[in-house]
Amino acid sequence: MPLKSLQSLLQFTTVLPLGRPADLACFARRSYIYPVAGYVTGGIAALFVFWIHVPAVAAALGVAALFLVSGCNHLDGLLDLGDGVMAHGSRERRVAALTDRSLGSGAFAFGISFTLISFACLIGQAHIWAALIASEVGAKFSMAFLTASGEPFHEGLHSFLHSHARPYFAFIALLFCLPLVLLPFSPAALAAMGIAMVATPLLLLYLARRLFGGVNGDVVGASNEITRAVILLVLTLV
Repeated sequence: MPLKSLQSLLQFTTVLPLGRPADLACFARRSYIYPVAGYVTGGIAALFVFWIHVPAVAAALGVAALFLVSGCNHLDGLLDLGDGVMAHGSRERRVAALTDRSLGSGAFAFGISFTLISFACLIGQAHIWAALIASEVGAKFSMAFLTASGEPFHEGLHSFLHSHARPYFAFIALLFCLPLVLLPFSPAALAAMGIAMVATPLLLLYLARRLFGGVNGDVVGASNEITRAVILLVLTLV
């Protein structure tokens, strides 16, 4: 994996100080490496909580660490998606709500709901550090999937990344997730997590096409937050 592609990926998905900005095209040509960013962000959050033995505190710090290391970029996409989904009327009105930089009630509803789900489910994990890594890697897979599969409805950052992606990128991204089987989860939990990390972006792709006529960067960013919450949910329930 060329180092420039990795540097570009991490500069795109985190606020880590990694020197001069790398050409985003280096990452765009290899967007299947998205899950690598999940190991980094999830790993950093795991280090924050590994030595904390109060579950509620560890869960809260874990979620906060994920927000901080990502610069809340994906959370911003979730808020915008909330406004777009909750808007009433035509597709044009939904797209306008999705792309409007102001925040409405849908944004707050989505942001609070999925953050609470993630927090509550982390509390119930026997290994919070492992759940943070697994959910972040799975969340980044969803971004790779939508980047490759989500036809853009307008010109923008997503359309640039999509133009360099290929349909098989999702399969390669899935291979990057295989080391997750080494984490301390039961086979049933691992299977449920695998289903969740594939089914969630598939559902988001369907909804985005139906509601907005395609995908944009907000939908891709939102998929990170939603897929993480769904993975944590299935890890708690299974």
